[in-house]
Amino acid sequence: MERYIRNERMLSPEENRRLRTLRVAIVGCGGLGGYIIEMLARLGVGHLTLIDGDVFEPSNLNRQIFSTPNNLGEPKAREAKNRVRAINPEVTTEAVYEFLTDNNAAQILAGHNLIIDALDNIQSRRIVEKAAESLNTPLVFGAIAGWYAQVCTILPGDRMVQKIFPDEVNKGAETLLGNPSFTPALAASIQVAEALKVLLGKGQLLRNKLLMIDLLEHHYEVVEL
Repeated sequence: MERYIRNERMLSPEENRRLRTLRVAIVGCGGLGGYIIEMLARLGVGHLTLIDGDVFEPSNLNRQIFSTPNNLGEPKAREAKNRVRAINPEVTTEAVYEFLTDNNAAQILAGHNLIIDALDNIQSRRIVEKAAESLNTPLVFGAIAGWYAQVCTILPGDRMVQKIFPDEVNKGAETLLGNPSFTPALAASIQVAEALKVLLGKGQLLRNKLLMIDLLEHHYEVVEL
């Protein structure tokens, strides 16, 4: 199709068609999630499940691309669904207005080819990783804090979240360093690139590795874990 013709410079027609048959769950529709959802919709991923139990607040306006002064107080997942419908009506969306818990995560995340972690707290990340492993589903992790970002791809059994965040750690750095507009955009772009590679079986994954980015000093490092 014409709308995907520029994608065909990097993806074959067959790969573009395959994307339209796949299902991806995005957990979190805020800073990271908004950019991720936008890019996946424009790539033409066939089904997106948009999961977030939160509503937009004034403090989201500095970085969350689906937030506007007119939709404050509205559910993030619903606004994300409206945005996908506006930019690519070919993509099927499901909005889930819930926070994931140990009791509901596996049921909500079942039936997807890939899960993307766009969360902002460690407890929820652990729940998602546990559910992804139980469902035998790949997971793409991303985190931001101030000038800094981290990304990796987690296959069932890798348990990278446990390695990145020891059990005694309960608060994420984002609560201390803030959340600007540009860091989530960068981390989300890398997460989507990893997602595309997982879905299509292309390239080298950031598996058992953590990409660590320092935008203040322009330091980029891949650490094996």
